[in-house]
Amino acid sequence: MRIECPICGSRDRREFYYRGDAIALARPAPDASEEDWDAYLHLRDNPAGETRDLWQHEGGCGAWLVVTRDTVTHAVHAVELASDVKRAMA
Repeated sequence: MRIECPICGSRDRREFYYRGDAIALARPAPDASEEDWDAYLHLRDNPAGETRDLWQHEGGCGAWLVVTRDTVTHAVHAVELASDVKRAMA
């Protein structure tokens, strides 16, 4: 699998470290309810198909990325800087 880093270009997946579901970008506020924190920490989907995940380019520039990919075919559909995704959520 190859990942197109927005900074470094196309790289082998072994340069990247999977950090989990991109839901981490939607972390609840510190004073959010117990239900919100419970859902954030424990209620995750495990789909067969398209997902949005956080990856870090450890073997390169160190950038945090949101990778949209298919867990069945391993096709990568999009790669965005996590900072851009977070900014767009605000």
